[in-house]
Amino acid sequence: MLKTLRNAFKIKDIRNRIIFTFLMLIVIRIGSQLPIPGINRDLVESWFMSQGVDAFNFFDAITGGSFLQMSVFALNITPYITSSIIMQLLTIAIPKLEEMQKVGEDGRKKIAEITRYLTVGLALIESIALTIGFGRSGYLEQFDVLTVITVVFTLTAGSAVLMWIGERITEKGVGNGISIVLTINIISSIPNDITSLYQQFIASADNIGWAVIAAVVILAIILAMVVFVVLLQGGQRKIPVQYSKKIQGRKQVGGQSTHIPLKVNTAGVIPIIFAQSLMQFPVVIATILGKGNGTGIGSKILHGLSQQYWCDPDQPIYSIGLLVYIVLVVAFAYFYTSITFNPLEIANNMKKQGGFIPGIRPGKPTSDYLSKILNYIVFIGAVALVIVAIVPIFFNGVFGANVSFGGTSIIIIVGVVIETLKQIESQMRVRYYKGFLND
Repeated sequence: MLKTLRNAFKIKDIRNRIIFTFLMLIVIRIGSQLPIPGINRDLVESWFMSQGVDAFNFFDAITGGSFLQMSVFALNITPYITSSIIMQLLTIAIPKLEEMQKVGEDGRKKIAEITRYLTVGLALIESIALTIGFGRSGYLEQFDVLTVITVVFTLTAGSAVLMWIGERITEKGVGNGISIVLTINIISSIPNDITSLYQQFIASADNIGWAVIAAVVILAIILAMVVFVVLLQGGQRKIPVQYSKKIQGRKQVGGQSTHIPLKVNTAGVIPIIFAQSLMQFPVVIATILGKGNGTGIGSKILHGLSQQYWCDPDQPIYSIGLLVYIVLVVAFAYFYTSITFNPLEIANNMKKQGGFIPGIRPGKPTSDYLSKILNYIVFIGAVALVIVAIVPIFFNGVFGANVSFGGTSIIIIVGVVIETLKQIESQMRVRYYKGFLND
């Protein structure tokens, strides 16, 4: 990785792209510290700290602390992520959008434009709901029309500006801009988590021996998680494809061999995000409404949905929620893969181009073969995702290692870093070939 970056800085264009990305990240971190006018940040922060709800912890992690501090980037790029997921689902459900996506670059630009408008709309709705909720709870300095409009406008504008910055990074920087923004937000919360782990397990150890053991165990777990995620992100099954030879004029074309790469983690981190969102939504709503702190059946159900009660040896009944979470992750892995990967369409395209999988007849047999392989791979990827997601939950429940980042954060960071480095290497190869041809 260091060698790639060192070589990249030798090329002026790539060096400028990296510097531009770095400057944009500085702007993001400055914006994450600017307070929203009209909100009492101390009251909001004390309220968040008193809740101890995992959904707020995760949301604060992916916003880089902006949400907890109620800065101008409090909503961050979460409305854009939600909008992108919604558009992906609508593209499958609405034939016109699906056709628009297949048109080419113009169609994708129109879909991107619709996604931007949807992002602003979602940010506006979330801003209004959040502002009114804070106003009724007494967290605004003055609960009047002017203050509400100011807070709503600031939150919506902050989300729109971050979306614009992400697109500019994609255009003029390196990597996918939105992914880069999300990654830097998560990374910014890691020092606080490391400090928390140090104070909880190392600084408070009875003697130096236990402190060393605790440090080694923590480093080993983090390293093992990172290595496992790297292997998971890079794992793939290559399906060989052979193309028939054709005669065009006096030339013989085709006959080459290639492969279809099926990633083990086809759905990425989406299944975990979907499962977390579905289970934490009622918990967050109940918390905002001041419910769920009693001893009734409703409160017990909410505790079962909250990750902070899972794997607790003193309250094992709540770990039933963990089993529900595992089932949801596996189900969403299959669901998301089914809407993003169409074996029948791939089989038909291969048939039109004269391609076939050795030993498998073209058409429906090829589609059935791809579906069978895909179902097997998706299950392996889903199990791996469950392992990555459960390890932090287990240590949080058994040892009380309460940190904001977890398996989801590690998958995002590793995936974005790998893809960004691949893009830099790809741009370096393009510059090399251009220079070779010019010579």
